Amino acid sequence: MISRLSRLLLFSMLFLGLSALSGSQSPKKLKVFISVDMEGIGGLVAGEETGEKGSDYQLFRQLMTEEANAAIAGALEAGATEIVVRDAHGSARNILPQLLNPEAKLIREWSGGPLDMMEGIDKTFDAAMMIGYHARAGTPNGVLKHTISGTIFDLKLNGKAVPEAGLNAAIAGYFGVPVVLVSGDLAAAEQAKELLGEVSTVVVKEGIGKAGRMLHPEKCRKLIKSAAGDALKNLGRYKPYVLTAPVTMEITFTREDLVIKPAQYPGAKRTGERSVAFTHNDLLDVMKFYLVATE
Repeated sequence: MISRLSRLLLFSMLFLGLSALSGSQSPKKLKVFISVDMEGIGGLVAGEETGEKGSDYQLFRQLMTEEANAAIAGALEAGATEIVVRDAHGSARNILPQLLNPEAKLIREWSGGPLDMMEGIDKTFDAAMMIGYHARAGTPNGVLKHTISGTIFDLKLNGKAVPEAGLNAAIAGYFGVPVVLVSGDLAAAEQAKELLGEVSTVVVKEGIGKAGRMLHPEKCRKLIKSAAGDALKNLGRYKPYVLTAPVTMEITFTREDLVIKPAQYPGAKRTGERSVAFTHNDLLDVMKFYLVATE
C-alpha cells in the first residue's frame, strides 16, 4: 500500500512533469513578409496611375492597400503570427496606413540600405509574398513592364535576365526564405514560375500591347486571399531561391552615359557600350553596387 506521503510526492512529480511538457510546446510562430509593388495591381494600366500627379493615383493607392490586405487576410487564416508589409513602389509611401489591416506592420520610405524592396526581411521569416509585381523590361504584352526604372534595359544575375521579382526572391533566398506567392499580370506570373519553379501565382490582368484585360478588383482580392492561405498551409512545397556564389550582377542601361558612374565603383567592370558588371561572394555587397548603379 502506498502511503499518503508517497502519493503526494508522486502527484507532485507528475504535475511538474506535465507543466514542463506543456511549457516546452509553445505555439508555433509563422512570420510572413509581403513586398507590395504597384504596377501589377488589378485594374491599373497606365504609368500616370502609379504616381501622385496622376488623377487616379488615390484610387490605385487604395486598391494597392486592399490587395495587400487580401494577402494579409489569407496569411492570418493560415495561422500567421507576425506579418510585415513593405511598401516597395516609387516613393515607398503609397499604401494607406489607416486602411491597412492593423495586424500587419508597415515599412514605408527608402532606408538607403541594400535590401531595398525587401527592407525588413531576415532569417526569422518563414515565407515571402510579392503583390502587385510586373514583368521585366522588354517583355511582350507585359503591363507597364520595366526593370527598376526606365533607364535600365536589362539586369542579369549570374548570367540570367531577371525581373524585379527575381532580384527580390534572391534577397529572400539569401536569408533562407522562400517566395510562396507572386501576384500581378500574366507576364509577371509566367516569369516568376520560369525563374522560381514552385511558386503560387495570381494573375489579375493580361497585357494586350499597351492595353490590358482586367479582372474586377473584388475578384483579384478573393484570389489573392485564397492563394496566400493555401501557400502557407503547404509551405513545405516551396524552396528558397539561392544564387550560387560568387554572384555577378550585370546591368545594361538604355543610354551609354548612364554606365559611366557605376563603372567607377570599386571592383566593377564595364562589359559593353551600355553595360557594367560587379561580382562578389556576398549578395548584399552586390546589392550595394546595385544601389549606386540605379540611384
